[in-house]
Amino acid sequence: MAHVTLSPGAATAGSDYTAAFRVGHACKDATATRGIAVRLPAGFVLADAQARPGWKLDVQRAAGEVRWSAESPGTAVPTAEHAEFVLRGKVPAKPGVLWFKVLQTCDVGQADWAQVPASGSSTAGLENPAARLEVVAVGVATVDVRDGWVRQSVPGQSGSGAFMKLTAPTGARLVGVSTPAAGVAEVHEMKMDGDTMRMRAMPVLELPAGKTVELTPGGYHVMLMDLKQPLVKGTTVPMTLRFEDAKGASSSLEVQLPVGTGADAGASAHDHMHMK
Repeated sequence: MAHVTLSPGAATAGSDYTAAFRVGHACKDATATRGIAVRLPAGFVLADAQARPGWKLDVQRAAGEVRWSAESPGTAVPTAEHAEFVLRGKVPAKPGVLWFKVLQTCDVGQADWAQVPASGSSTAGLENPAARLEVVAVGVATVDVRDGWVRQSVPGQSGSGAFMKLTAPTGARLVGVSTPAAGVAEVHEMKMDGDTMRMRAMPVLELPAGKTVELTPGGYHVMLMDLKQPLVKGTTVPMTLRFEDAKGASSSLEVQLPVGTGADAGASAHDHMHMK
């Protein structure tokens, strides 16, 4: 992806936040990125920015802008490499969406990642979207949920599975799952024990900070038992995910997972996310 984006996950209202801007590759027809300028959104209070070896750091607090520029062609970021430019600050106390506009300067041309949707928060269809950060209320999990789906079932079938990708920006533990579609929802692990595939319940699933943990067929997954009715392709299943952070603070996230067979399951859970 060519876009300049933030690391997956949301931020809790009123909290400190580390913004890591990920640069996928250089501008169109360019070979290297030589400059990054981040325009800070209203309500974001800058604390500091992280220096990068071989780059000049220029913090313009009055203008609300942080700039990095390569000191020589040798320290520029080649288009085949990914890089992160990091700053820290505090997000507003009110939930909402923050848009960080980023100007990327290359050896050939520029790319201004500054487009914001006219309504809503989806960047679908935007050619040069700004970097998006969702600020959520206290008690709402900041975990990023993507590519979620539930396997369809047939009449008389009592169980199914749900799958997704989870990324916790500061680390978390998945400690519970519930859905009105099933009497029981548990995180399970399928693992080879010698020549036998065995499945066991996982009361807690660790989500290391910044690392994507995948729930997939044949691995970690959400086991749905005592289905209330068949899960029909093209419908969605509401699901509540419950988390704890390192201090034991609880949070939850409500998602709508499309029913299908995997590749045809449709939009990701991230696109259907509802806050609680």
